[in-house]
Amino acid sequence: MVFDRVSVPIAVCDVYGAVLLTNPAMAAECGTTPGRLRGLDVLELFRPQEATQVERIAEALRLRHRSRYQVSVRWQAPGGAERYGELTADPVSDTVEETPTLLVMLRVLGERKAPEAPEDRPAKVAPIEARVLALLAGGATTARAARETGLTVDGVNYHLRRLSARWGAANRTELVARAYAKGVLAPGAWPPEPAAP
Repeated sequence: MVFDRVSVPIAVCDVYGAVLLTNPAMAAECGTTPGRLRGLDVLELFRPQEATQVERIAEALRLRHRSRYQVSVRWQAPGGAERYGELTADPVSDTVEETPTLLVMLRVLGERKAPEAPEDRPAKVAPIEARVLALLAGGATTARAARETGLTVDGVNYHLRRLSARWGAANRTELVARAYAKGVLAPGAWPPEPAAP
């Protein structure tokens, strides 16, 4: 079908904005497949920038005006970036009396990068937590870590439990591995040491 081969994101919606059919390009903008968009409200997928634009279009359609309508929209791209552009809706039907369907085309005008994900930034830990992690990475027992940091054994365990809960680590080995992955411990250093801030 030619509709599926068009590179412009296109959807066919009922007069209320419910998606009846989309091409793969439109589905790709939503990070899904065409069939999964059926029945969804096009203005929930693409957020209008001005509510008054949508209200004017709804009134014009109710009065059966046959114009091309444009709405400035924003939406979340599959990679997490926020995109912005215009939806253009053309009412189409075989007769003037018939309730039209809307041929909706999307024009992408730009994109703002997604904010840096927390896991992409070095994790923030207290200096004492970084020191405890470095000692564990070097093979220290809880008792030795307590002696070298001036904490009690319970104090060391407290910090380890907090870090494990924060990072979702199941055991100490995983906790140390995550500390390296998150940039808390300096790679290539022996004995292990906290990374420079």
